Amino acid sequence: MLLADTVAVVHGAAVVLMLTGAVIALWRPRVLWVHLPVSLAILAVNRAGEPCPLTELELWLRSEAGGVVYDGGYLGHYVFAPIGLDVAGPSVQAGIYTVALVPNVVAFAVLAVRARRRRARPAVAI
Repeated sequence: MLLADTVAVVHGAAVVLMLTGAVIALWRPRVLWVHLPVSLAILAVNRAGEPCPLTELELWLRSEAGGVVYDGGYLGHYVFAPIGLDVAGPSVQAGIYTVALVPNVVAFAVLAVRARRRRARPAVAI
């Protein structure tokens, strides 16, 4: 059961990184090296309509340990069900995409402007 719980914590960390990584990169640009692949992997799985491999691994580990296996996905079980929302509902889906996209788009725009300004600065001759 400890392994399943560990997978659930890692899964949660991946979700938090996907949501906040670009914003954190405003202060720590190296975070992008982890944020981008994690975010692209999450997006690819989501857009493909496939079950998340981390959810599948967690559920398999729980099953093998004789634990309770939940239905649905990670966010549905750990985030939305406890507050009484249906993760498959259109308003919840719109909220998920908004919360995921807006901070990332804004942060990447700021990062792009910063990079452009750095490139536009003339070199200082010594």
